[in-house]
Amino acid sequence: PKMVKAILPFCASSKTSIHNHVFLEGVKAALLADKNWNKGNYKKQPVSGLKAFGRVYAGWAFSQDFYRQKLYKKIGYNSVKNLLDDWADDHAKNWDANDLLSKLQTWQLNDISEGPIYNKNYIKALKSIKAKTILMPCNQDLYFRTKDNEFEKKFIPNASLRPFNSPYGHCAANPGNDKNFEKKLDKNISELLN
Repeated sequence: PKMVKAILPFCASSKTSIHNHVFLEGVKAALLADKNWNKGNYKKQPVSGLKAFGRVYAGWAFSQDFYRQKLYKKIGYNSVKNLLDDWADDHAKNWDANDLLSKLQTWQLNDISEGPIYNKNYIKALKSIKAKTILMPCNQDLYFRTKDNEFEKKFIPNASLRPFNSPYGHCAANPGNDKNFEKKLDKNISELLN
């Protein structure tokens, strides 16, 4: 707590919620259903599972409004099918299945109160944060919910909550998707650096 002077978690949480955990179990199940998965001892990448993972993930990464407003067209997709195919291909080309599963496990186990210092006392861990803190959730993020950051703010001294509305959901944080999110993020970062 004494090492860091300022933090700005955006589209994130200090502990993975149960709902977020369940979402990750869903995308994981899509990957593990591939017959080539072979309990992680695959001879070649389980491409069908990786593609299924990407397609399922696309439904969670963006909000309902993103699809309703056809904003996928603003980021280079002609149709939802085009977006789904791209997300499937991207996961098949750019991920090793076991690496992806390790990432998911790390995500699912996220909890700042783990370990011998706080011994799963989540409130104590939040109260120990000394850094000036700006919490910046996206209100339309389907798995890192604003409510989680509202709870964190109650216990983090010197914290402010600055939720942002964006139909891009969790992907508002991806560079180039939502210029207004980027501007707000830059403003908050500048404030913390000053």
